[in-house]
Parts: sequence; C-alpha cells; structure tokens
Amino acid sequence: MSMLSFRKSSEAKTARLGTYNEKNANGKNTNTSAQTIIGNAYQEFKTRIHNRLLDNIDLSLINSFNEPSLKQEIRRMVEKILLEDNGFPLNANEREQFVREIQDEVMGLGPLEPLMRDTSVSDILVNTYQQIYVERFGKLELTEGRFKDNLHLRRIIDKIVSAVGRRIDESSPMVDARLADGSRVNAIIPPLAIDGPILSIRRFAIDPLELGDLLTLKTITTEIGELLKNIVKVRLNVLISGGTGTGKTTLLNVLSRFIPGSERIVTIEDSAELQMKQEHVVRLETRPPNIEGKGEVTARDLVRNSLRMRPDRIILGEVRGSEVLDMLQAMNTGHDGSLSTIHANSTRDALTRLETLIAISGHNFPGNAIRKYIGSALDVVLQLARLADGSRKIISIEEITGMEGEVITMQEIFSFEQTGIDSEGAVKGRFRATGIRPKFVERFKTAGVPVPSDMFNPDKVYEI
Repeated sequence: MSMLSFRKSSEAKTARLGTYNEKNANGKNTNTSAQTIIGNAYQEFKTRIHNRLLDNIDLSLINSFNEPSLKQEIRRMVEKILLEDNGFPLNANEREQFVREIQDEVMGLGPLEPLMRDTSVSDILVNTYQQIYVERFGKLELTEGRFKDNLHLRRIIDKIVSAVGRRIDESSPMVDARLADGSRVNAIIPPLAIDGPILSIRRFAIDPLELGDLLTLKTITTEIGELLKNIVKVRLNVLISGGTGTGKTTLLNVLSRFIPGSERIVTIEDSAELQMKQEHVVRLETRPPNIEGKGEVTARDLVRNSLRMRPDRIILGEVRGSEVLDMLQAMNTGHDGSLSTIHANSTRDALTRLETLIAISGHNFPGNAIRKYIGSALDVVLQLARLADGSRKIISIEEITGMEGEVITMQEIFSFEQTGIDSEGAVKGRFRATGIRPKFVERFKTAGVPVPSDMFNPDKVYEI
C-alpha cells in the first residue's frame, strides 16, 4: 500500500530509533532501518484490520452494492473496527489514507490501485512483494508502495487472472491477461520466478494519443505527419518496427485514425489494445489453450478467418509467428492498406525477422522466393526508437522498392539524427528528408492527394 503520508509522519520516530540490528540465520548482524520496521508493523496492522473486515462482511452481497455504496459500507465498518483496535496510532489524515487502502484491497488491486489511477504511469512492474516500479515519461522509478508478502501479491494476481477466466498455479506458472480497462497483464510465479511472483502491467491509455500529440511530443514533424496520413489514405501496406516500449501500438492507433469510416476494418491482437474510432470495426483476439491444452486459437487462425469476413483493411497488432505468411498473402491479394507491427531494431532487421518467422513456421520456401514475397507485399517500413531521455521518435521512414539480386531494396525518405544531450539530459537532434522522392508519390497523384513540392527537400532541417 502507499504509505507516503504515514512515512512522513514517522520520520521523527525513525530518527529517534536509529538502526535496528538483528541476526540472520547464519548468526551475522544485518542492519534493518527503523523505517522498514515501522513499515512492516503498519502492514501487519492493516492485514489484521482487513481480515477482521472480511470476517464481518458478507462477501456474497458485495455484487449487490454499487461502487459508492460499497465504499461507504466499507468505510463504516473499518472505522468501527479501528475504534475497537488501537494497535497502531493514526492521526486524521493517516486514518483517511488507511480507509482508502482497505477499500482498494476489497474492491481493487490493493497497493496497485493508486498507480492505476495515475494517468502519468505507463507501466507498473512488480518485482516480488517488496518492489513496485513504474514508468513515467519513459523513465523507471521505484515507488513507496509494497505488498505485505508474496502471498498477498499472489492473491492480487489470482484476482486479476480469474476475472478473465484464466488460471495461474505451479502447473501453469505464466499467464497473460487483461484488466477491465484494457491494460495488458503478464504474471509469472515460482518455480519459474525464483524470488517470488512477478507482475507486469502495460497501461491502457483511456484517452489515446492523436497526431497532434505526436507533433507536440516531437515524435514526428508536420511534414512526416502529413506523409503518414497520406500513406494510410492511399492504402499502402505499412510495417511499424521498433523495440519494446518504443510506441509501436501508439503509432498504430494514430495511423488507424486516417482510415476512412466507410471501410470495414478487422483487427487481430493477442491482447486487445487498439482503440479504433471508426464504426465499422470487427475486433478479434487470440485465445490460449485451456487446462487440457486444447482450445487454442492463434493469430494465424484469426488472420485466415478474417479473409472470409470481407475486410477492406486488416490490422494485425503484432506479427510474431506463423501468421506472418497469411498476413503477407492478404497484402498481396487485394487487402491493400493493411497495418502491422514487429519487434526489430532497424528496418533491415524487420525484414530479416519476417523472413526468419516464415522459415521457422515450417514453410519450406527458398530464401529468394520469401524475400520477393515480402518485397511485393510491403510498401513502407517505419522505425521507432526510445531515446536515452525516454522520448520516442520515428527515426526512419523507408520505402521498399523491390529486389536487386537476392536483396530487398529500400530507400530512406526521412530520418532522425541524434546530435547530443542538453544540460537537462534531453536528447538533441534533427529530423530531415534525405532528398529522395519516393515512388509511391505516383499513388498519391492517382488518388488526388496533393504533394507539396518541398516536402522532400533535404535542406529543410528540424532541430529539437
């Protein structure tokens, strides 16, 4: 639980108590700060109150209460229990904080609940019960929160996965799930996680970023934004490449905004994250195998099925397995304007990974044939990167132009070059066009999309 207010009021006590020495199992002295002792005592006290609350509340009636009524009832019962149990001194502010934490335990995700309400948090990373890290604005930071013990953390994990019909135990110690708000969850427990349960939550943006936000954040320039908008409008096939946390899904969401509302869109994801604004959208999600190892529905199954659903566009959240060939076939057989993402550190690596995925999925095609297929299916590759200051940038836009011998040929249209870091640690750099006029400009003209004469002028440099 968050103990910020409690800890502040305990600083004087900590200063007086100093350091507490105790012996471990080997007989050696270990220094445990008084702050930790007080924190542990607080956790014990809260657990005791929580258990007494559960003994007095009829859990079968919880679902019959609406949220405000349930919160009020929990508050009434906790305050009554606190009057009977003065095992830990709390002032008025601490008592209010304590009540909120108990409400979070009963109704939400315990110590994670305040972090879930914090819109600046993009990732929550729990490393056993003792550490809760968050990512804010691309930077990791350790929070004040913690769980009572690993059993407490396991209860929260079980609460998350059971809500979506999943399970996690020693026979199935890894699980992917999704919270009610769409946030993506991964949990792994012993014996695979040696020190204790590990929980990772990728937050789901309630208000997704738009093109204007990317301009404000200097992820792209105005010219690049206009180019991306037109690329989607004229139905070019786009692959978004980048490492973990570089903003691939965010960019995919932004690009999807430019798909006309008159088109039928089918989205395929492992965990539904895309937030489409169009009305005619069919959302599909994969399914893991059940306890008996049956009932799995893969992305490849869904891509194949989507072709029978008369889609105008297919959006594959991420290509990571055998579905890659079916996706490329769709792009090559009339489903222009399809979008997908892939994990890779460069545009060339992205194409190599596509080739590798096709090879390891069991398709015995000659390498040259695979590369020709990839070269004819894709039109544009966008490369994203997360820089040292946590900011995200589109660092390269490349057009696939065909084959030269046995190599897929590409030409870079826009690039971002880092030039240094300022006194505050922010990355300095510049966006610029390479001066190459892409072949797909002819598609723009055919579709009646205007192209400014200086859009690809290499002399226009945007310093950030």
